Amino acid sequence: MIKVAIVDDQVIILNGLQKILADANHIHITGLFHDGDDLLLALEKEQPDVLLLDIQMPHKSGLELATIISKKYPQIKMIALTNVDVLTQMKQMLQKGCLGYLLKDVSPGILIKAIETVYGGEQFLNEELKKQLLNSLSGHGEKQLITRREKEILKLILEENTNQQIADKLFLSLRTVENHRNNLLQKLNAKNTAGLVRIALQEGLV
Repeated sequence: MIKVAIVDDQVIILNGLQKILADANHIHITGLFHDGDDLLLALEKEQPDVLLLDIQMPHKSGLELATIISKKYPQIKMIALTNVDVLTQMKQMLQKGCLGYLLKDVSPGILIKAIETVYGGEQFLNEELKKQLLNSLSGHGEKQLITRREKEILKLILEENTNQQIADKLFLSLRTVENHRNNLLQKLNAKNTAGLVRIALQEGLV
């Protein structure tokens, strides 16, 4: 039985992950936490085998938590969870001791495979993220890849949908859409939505 704890400040994400993992008979959820302070208190009494760790949280970020946990509880295998796949952020989390890095819209099968993989002491990145990391290490990572979800959002931006309309159409939270939009601006080196549209059309991204 793999003991798993999850920390994320978005209730909808916590509930979604809990529901996915409830169907896996070999995985037992030991705790759900909304912030890092609650998690650290709980870890003093019981440590999970695997921790699913949100990166962007108030008070203590995932990066801060990963630093603390890797030093105090090196036996805990950590998987970073995020809405954005910025390469520098991925490298930072891996350097701080995370064995996995996943986007929050990951499929149930991939999520369970990631937990099983890091539980065995091995690193897990999905193919898209792995390709980005390898490209950056080989010097070919100037232009980061656009994920499937980002392409969907980019297309809806081009169709002049607001963030709220995009959230409604894709069944995402407004904050998730905002994170994806900011990530697209950063990846495509655009200053605003107009620049995003221009670059997307020039590069044939949609």
